[in-house]
Amino acid sequence: MSGRTQARACPERTCVGCRERAAKSDLLRIVAIEDECVPDPRGTLPGRGAYVHPAVVCLDQAVRRRAFPRALRSAGALDTTGLRNALAPEAEATP
Repeated sequence: MSGRTQARACPERTCVGCRERAAKSDLLRIVAIEDECVPDPRGTLPGRGAYVHPAVVCLDQAVRRRAFPRALRSAGALDTTGLRNALAPEAEATP
């Protein structure tokens, strides 16, 4: 036996808002359904996904940089109001 431990590699993704790499489990997957950004917390919705920290700050940065249409390869602008409403209660719950 070589004495090495078998550590499983944790998949990493890059937040489209702050551009920091983080564990996939720490980020929220976003998919485009028609012309709207929809959160995919389970990661099971079909289609291309973009990852963002579940924080309003990162969402604002992604919207300002127009990162969602670029990452999701959408032709036009995407509506993020539903995504913002989904993240707002989480932002209020954290101290």
